[in-house]
Amino acid sequence: MQLRVLFWLVVCLLSACAPMAEQTSQLDTIYQRNSLRVGLLHGPTSYFIGVDGPAGFEYELAQTLAHRLDVELELFPSYHLDELLQKLDTGQVDFIAGGLTLTPQRLSRYRAAPAYRWISELLVFRQGNDWPRSLADITEPIVVIKDSSHAQTLDRLSNDHPNLQWLEQKDLDADDVLQLVVDGRIPYTITDSNQLAINRRFYPNLSIGFTVNDNLPVAWLLADNNDDSLLTVLIEFFGNIYQSGELITLEDRYFGHVSQFDYVDTLQYIDAISQTLPDYQGLFMQYAGELDWRLLAALSYQESHWDPKARSPTGVRGLMMLTLPTAKQMGVSSRLDPEQSIRGGSRYLHRLVSRIPERIAMPDRLWFALASYNVGWGHVEDARILTQQQGADPDKWLEVKQRLPLLRQKAVYQHTRYGYARGDEAVTYVENIRRYYDTLVWTDEKQQAEQRLEQQRLRLTELLVPDTTATGSEAQPEPQPEPPQEIER
Repeated sequence: MQLRVLFWLVVCLLSACAPMAEQTSQLDTIYQRNSLRVGLLHGPTSYFIGVDGPAGFEYELAQTLAHRLDVELELFPSYHLDELLQKLDTGQVDFIAGGLTLTPQRLSRYRAAPAYRWISELLVFRQGNDWPRSLADITEPIVVIKDSSHAQTLDRLSNDHPNLQWLEQKDLDADDVLQLVVDGRIPYTITDSNQLAINRRFYPNLSIGFTVNDNLPVAWLLADNNDDSLLTVLIEFFGNIYQSGELITLEDRYFGHVSQFDYVDTLQYIDAISQTLPDYQGLFMQYAGELDWRLLAALSYQESHWDPKARSPTGVRGLMMLTLPTAKQMGVSSRLDPEQSIRGGSRYLHRLVSRIPERIAMPDRLWFALASYNVGWGHVEDARILTQQQGADPDKWLEVKQRLPLLRQKAVYQHTRYGYARGDEAVTYVENIRRYYDTLVWTDEKQQAEQRLEQQRLRLTELLVPDTTATGSEAQPEPQPEPPQEIER
């Protein structure tokens, strides 16, 4: 709202001192139509349809800008960058927010908003194949997306590596190309570091050969013209959300938990999803309550690896690893009974969520509850108080998780109400559950999509194949009428 009022004040002052300009500015046009038109690339790093509707790092950034301008957000999503660039060229969108790397080719055609992230370009191959450590080790063409920043990088590198070969695919996106590497259908591709971090949760066999390009800026693209009205707003916008911490909070929400990768653990988890989870999935769905059953299952895997007889040295037991006092409070008579354990664990997690101050929004509210499941709400509250004492926001998980590990230090915990705690383990605990949850959501949605396709295939088959339920071993074909006899004239 402040940006909007300031804009109109400037317009009024200018109009009082000078004749009206012949051409309306881009920002004026945005206010007149009351909408911000944004081109978005589909993908896990920018825009996707999540459990609760549209989501994604780029989507939330654009949504925040629209809110600051007090206008509606109008989305123009696409799987293909060239389609979005055409919309930008023709003025159908105000800018493109797709996690785009700023390359010399792009900067020669478009203007860029301030960079808000930095990534690396990595050469990726399939685990088990020969490890390429430099471009000199590449023996087959590198497959990349047509007109992508990776294709432009290879084009520049070919000046120094004349034997370098690559293929550009038009009808694929970044996830498709990584899937081809996993399936062994192509030997190499180049991908962005954040794209790889997200996809390795689903495809642990993706391995990094070497870094092709490092510390590359990512920014939104605008049309190349003399209208600075929107660019000026974007410069101020990114400066404000950087200073306020909103940018790093949003980045942590989408990427903070994927920076660490454990190859063996990821393989074991994916195997457990197919082999072990089906035995308990119905119970997770039955007792999830207001929570996503897949989150409850991810919590259980972190606790027990879905082993109903699991037991820790401290005496917690079962699928949800409840302490004896907690089990009694939740009405659990046998912690080794899977149904009782899941029901009790879900009740306990719901109780923890209800204890978090209502002003704390999701998903931070949930991360605090998960940390409390591990280390206790009292210790989490100690860390929140410490966060506030240090001048940070105690309602932000990003801030509190930086203070939780301090509860191991005597100089710190001796001044807290609940004393010593393994706060660093609580942070790892929450981040692990977030990764497990993301992987399970992806796997579950993929299975659902495959089931829908199979059902459609079966229905189509039923429509095309003749009915064989007639008497006899096979349905008898209906008699065909004889062709009419020609009449002699």
